[in-house]
Amino acid sequence: QVQLVESGGGSVQAGGSLRLSCVASERAFSSYAMGWLRQAPGNEREFTAAISWSGGSTYYQDSVKGRFTISRDNAKNTVYLQMNNLKPEDTAVYYCAMSLSSAWPYAYSYWGQGTQVTVSS
Repeated sequence: QVQLVESGGGSVQAGGSLRLSCVASERAFSSYAMGWLRQAPGNEREFTAAISWSGGSTYYQDSVKGRFTISRDNAKNTVYLQMNNLKPEDTAVYYCAMSLSSAWPYAYSYWGQGTQVTVSS
């Protein structure tokens, strides 16, 4: 069974930064693409960022491009989302997800519980 545990969420003011972490229990973590998706109140869950199994390819939602950076450390079974210059519209629950897809676009099969990010103006 795969367990994904997110951390690093919190409340910040606009312009601030947060780094989210997601630790996976899966021993074959390095074989899978990973993603971050978010859901704001009243909105559908939306893709935010993703990274290939090797880390060689990254993908971003246009609204976060240039501000967010996804990375991974396969030795630690961890994927990160560095979020800079946060905006109030970034407020959402952020979910870590694992994909079994072999190519972009990714579908996600396993999900963490989510971590709340709140950005105040």
